[in-house]
Amino acid sequence: MEGIEGAMALDDVDLFGDPVMDNALAGLPARPPPSKPLLQRLDELRTRGCSQAIAWSRQGTIAVIAKDGMSIDLRFIRCRPDNGDWELSEPSPWSAVSQSPSPPPPNHHSTPLSLASAGAPFVHLAWGPQAFPELAIIDALGRVTILSFSVTLNRPYPIVRRWDADVVDDLHAVVGCYWLPLVLQHTKQAIYEHQFYPASGPWHPSPSKSALLCVTTNGTLKLFFLQSNGRLEETAIELESVTSSDDLITHASLCSDKNTLLLALATASRQLRVVRVSLQWGLPQVDKQVPPGSVPLRPSLREGHVAVTTWVQHGPSESPLDASMTQLSHIEILPSASEAQSQPLAPPVVLTVRSYVPQDSSAYHQESQSIIDRWEVLSDQPQSLHPAFEQLSSKDGAGFAPPTKTRLRKLDPIILPKIVVTVHTAQFGRILCFAFSDGTVQFRDRFTMEELYREQNTDTISSPLQVGFQFINDTPCLQVAFSPTNCSFAQLCEDWTVKWNKLHYPTADPSSPLPRTQLRPLAVALSVAASVTGAYQVSNDDVLAVARPFAQMPNFTDAWIRETVSILKVVVDYSEDAHHDQLVRNAYLQACFSMLSHLGFQGDFKPRPFSARFAMLALNLRNMVVLITVASNTPVSIKEKLNPLDDPEVVEALAGWVKWGVDLLSWLVDCLFALLNDSEVMAMLTDPKRFLELARYLRSKKDVSLHLLLCSSTRGFLSAACRRLVHLESISSRTAQFYETNPQLQDPSATATPARPHPALIQAYLKVRRVVSSSVVKMQEFDRLLSGLGKDIQSAYQKTLSGLAAAVKPPQGNLTEEQQQQYHDAFIKKAQTQCELDMLLGENPPPAFRDMLLRFFTTTLPEFRRHTDPAKLFFANYDVLEVEDNARALSARKAAGKYIDVFKRVELVVAGSARGANGQVVDDGGGAGQDGQNMLPAKRNAGGEEVNGHNSSSNNNNAGFVNGSGNGNANGGGGGGDDENGGGGRLWRRCVRCAAVMEDIWSNRPGFNFVLAQQRRCACGGSWVVVPRGS
Repeated sequence: MEGIEGAMALDDVDLFGDPVMDNALAGLPARPPPSKPLLQRLDELRTRGCSQAIAWSRQGTIAVIAKDGMSIDLRFIRCRPDNGDWELSEPSPWSAVSQSPSPPPPNHHSTPLSLASAGAPFVHLAWGPQAFPELAIIDALGRVTILSFSVTLNRPYPIVRRWDADVVDDLHAVVGCYWLPLVLQHTKQAIYEHQFYPASGPWHPSPSKSALLCVTTNGTLKLFFLQSNGRLEETAIELESVTSSDDLITHASLCSDKNTLLLALATASRQLRVVRVSLQWGLPQVDKQVPPGSVPLRPSLREGHVAVTTWVQHGPSESPLDASMTQLSHIEILPSASEAQSQPLAPPVVLTVRSYVPQDSSAYHQESQSIIDRWEVLSDQPQSLHPAFEQLSSKDGAGFAPPTKTRLRKLDPIILPKIVVTVHTAQFGRILCFAFSDGTVQFRDRFTMEELYREQNTDTISSPLQVGFQFINDTPCLQVAFSPTNCSFAQLCEDWTVKWNKLHYPTADPSSPLPRTQLRPLAVALSVAASVTGAYQVSNDDVLAVARPFAQMPNFTDAWIRETVSILKVVVDYSEDAHHDQLVRNAYLQACFSMLSHLGFQGDFKPRPFSARFAMLALNLRNMVVLITVASNTPVSIKEKLNPLDDPEVVEALAGWVKWGVDLLSWLVDCLFALLNDSEVMAMLTDPKRFLELARYLRSKKDVSLHLLLCSSTRGFLSAACRRLVHLESISSRTAQFYETNPQLQDPSATATPARPHPALIQAYLKVRRVVSSSVVKMQEFDRLLSGLGKDIQSAYQKTLSGLAAAVKPPQGNLTEEQQQQYHDAFIKKAQTQCELDMLLGENPPPAFRDMLLRFFTTTLPEFRRHTDPAKLFFANYDVLEVEDNARALSARKAAGKYIDVFKRVELVVAGSARGANGQVVDDGGGAGQDGQNMLPAKRNAGGEEVNGHNSSSNNNNAGFVNGSGNGNANGGGGGGDDENGGGGRLWRRCVRCAAVMEDIWSNRPGFNFVLAQQRRCACGGSWVVVPRGS
C-alpha cells in the first residue's frame, strides 16, 4: 500500500515543469567554471599545431618555455646527494648561450637560457632522437634554433643553428615538426620473446645523426640536416599552394612509413589532407676508394598527394555537442604497424582531437569532453578493366595499368568526458597515451582503441602498469611530457610550475617482503621497462626512481637483477676469457652494476651495503681500464696529430687513476689478510657444513674482497687494471730514465718545443713513477695471483659440472655423440653462468669451491704475504677509494667537504666547509684542515669497524700527491684546480644517478679532449649536470 500511495503521489507532480526541475537540481553543486589558463591553452592548441612548451629528452633533460615565452628553463630528475631519493631539480642556474663553450664565471648570477626573440615568444620545443640529443626551439614566427646537449643535461654546447637569417613573417609559422628516427642497430642479443618492429622510414645517411622537418602555415616543408662536413644546411619544398586564408595549414603531423614520409595536414577550411613525401639524399654508388662521410649530401624532396577529406564529419553515434566542436586541437598520424611479426601491417591512421569546454557553471550544460576522430589510410587494389580497354594499348605495346586508389576511411569516434591536453605514442606507436587537463592519463590500444591497464595481467608483461603500478596525486595541468620509459611524466601546471609524477606501487610498506607471486611480476615489469632503454640508448633514471622504494625489500634487488640478466641475456661468465675487450664493452653488465650501486646508495658520506660497495668498485675498475686504454691506444688515423700520453693534463689524470689502482690492490690484499687471520672464516672453509655460512658472514662484515676475486667479471677487471698499471709503469720508468740522463730538459723555466717536452709532462710522468715504485703490492705479482686463482676456479667448474652433466640425460633420445656433447656443453655453460650470477649478487660460492679456497687461504695467500709488508697495508690511507664505513671518519670527511673527482681521482675540497653546525672547526682526527694536510682516519677493518692503531709516518702510498689535481693548465685548458685545496673556483659536474662529482673542465688540447670525451657519462652510466662547486 505504501508503494501504491507513493506512486499515486507522483501524479500530483508536474514532471515537465521548470519549477520541478529547478527543485530537483537545487541540491546539486554548481560545476566550477573552466580555469582561464585552460581556456587559453585550448585557444593555443586550436590556433597553432606546434605549441609544446615542455619536452623530455631521451637522455633526461626536461626543457620548459618560461611563462613569458622569452626564455627556456632546463630541469632534470636527480638522485639527491644527501639521501639517495629522487626529485625534480630546480631550473638550471646558468646564463645565456654563447658560441664559446667556456663556462660562466663562478660568481656569475645566472638566469635561465635566453635567446634573442625579436618580440616573438617561444612556442614549441622538440627533442631529437640522437644519443646526445639536440633541441629545436621554435618561436611564433617559425624561426628555428637548434641546441646540442652533448656533455651535460642542463647546459648546451655551441648552438648548432641560429635563426638570425630566418624570415620574420607569420606565414612561416611552424604548424608541425618531426625529427627523423635513427637507424636501428639490431644486436644479436634478444630483448623480448617476441619483438615489435616499427615501420621503416628514411634515415640520415650517418647512423648517429638525425634531421629536422618542419611544415609551415603557408604549405612549405623545410628540411634541416647536417652536411658531411658537419655544417647544418636546409632545403624546402612547397606542399600546398596557398591562394586564400582558407588554404592556410593550421595543424600538421609527420611520420616515417615504408621509407617515405607521411604527412597529415589540417587546413583553415576544415580539410584533412594526406601527403606522401619521398626523401633522397643524392648519394652516388658506394665507392670503396672514397672515405665514408666525405661525399656531400644533396637531399631532394618529392611530394605526392594521397587523399583529401574533411575533418568535421557528423554521424549518428557522435555527441550532440559535436556540431559546436569545429575547432581542432591535436592531429597525429601513425605509421603502419603490426600487432605481431606474423601478422600483416595495419594501415596508417590519422587521429584528430576536438574538445568542448562548457562556458557556464550551470548544471544544465553538458560535461567537458573530447572527441577523437580516426581515419585509416587505405590503399585499395586497382580495379580490373573491361577486356575491351586492353585493346587500347600505347604505341610501344605496353598495356595500361590503372593506378592504386588511396582513400581515407572514417572509423568510429571515441568520446572521452575530459579535455585532452597531450597526445603521446609509446611502444613504436602501438600504444596511445592521452593526458587530460585534470592531471590523469589514459593508455589505449592503437588498433582497437580499447583502454589498457585497467586490471592486472601477469601473463604477458610489457609495462609496469600491468602489475599494479599507477600514477597518483593528480594535479590539474596544461601540458604533459612523458619520459622515454613512460614510467613518469612532467606536468606543466596552471600556475606554470612543473611537477614530476612517477609510478607508485600500492603497498603500505615498500620494505615489507612480498610473496613470490607478487615479487616476480614486480621485478619482471621493472626489468622490461629498464631493458628497453638499454637497447635504444635512452635514460632509465625514472625506472630507478620507481624501484627506489623497494631497495630495502628483502630479495627485491636480487630478483630485479636476475630478471634483467634473463631478459637482456647479459653475459656474466668470463671465467674462460683471457682477453678483456668484450668484458669492458659489455654495456648491459655495466647497467646491472649501476642498478646494484644505486639501490644501495644512501647518500654522500654514508656507508654502503655489501652489494653497493661491490658494484661501485666494479664500475670504477671498468672506468679505469677504459680511460687508460683510450689514452694508450690512439686511433692510427689521428695518432700523428695527437697522442694523449704526450699531454701533461692526460698523464696528470692518469696519475690519479694509478694511485687509485695501487690503493685498491693494497686494500684488497689487506682485506684478504684480515680474512686469513679470521678464525670464523677458516672454520667455515674447513667444515663443509659451515661453508654455506660464508657469504652471510662476509655480508655482515661488508667485506667484498673475496667476491671481487671469485666473480669472473670483477676478476677480469682487476687483471685488466693490473696490466694497464704495468704498462704505465713501463712508460714512466723509461721516461724518467731518459730525463735522468738528460737533466737539461727538466728546466722548469724552459718553454716546450718539439724537441723539448713541456716541463709539466716530465713532472707528471715522475709522479706516476713515484706512485708505482712506492706501492706495497706489486702489480705483476697480484696479476699472477689472479691468474692462478682463475685457473683453479676453472678446474673446479670442470671437475664438478662435468660429472653433473654426465648424469643428466637429454630430453630427446637417440642423439649422436656430437649432439650429446653439445647438450652437455650447454648444460655446463648454463650452470656456470648461474654460479657466476650468484657470486655477482653476493651469494655463497659453489660447494665445489671449498677445497680450492682452502688451498688459497692455507698455501697461496700465506706465500703471497711473505713478500708483502702487512703493517704498511694495515695503516695505509684508503680515502680515495671511498670504501670507508666508519661513522666518525665519514662525518669528518663531510665536515671537511672532501669529495673525490671521479675523472682524476683526486680530492676536491670545498673551502670553508670544515666547520660544524655550531661554527666550530671540525677536527676529530679524520678530516682535513684548511691547510690541506692529510689527517688519516681512525684505522678500521674490512667491515668498517674501528680498531686500535695509529697512522704510520713511514707510509708512502701517497708519494707525489697532495690535495688538488696537481699542475695547473699551462695553455689555458682545464687541467687542475685553482686553489690549494684542489676544488678551485670551477663549476662541478655531478652525476644524476650516483651523485659522483668531477670538475667541469675544458681544454683546447686535442689529446686531453680525446680522453675527456670518454667521460661524457659517469662511471655508472648516468648523465652529468653542471652545479656550483660544492653543491
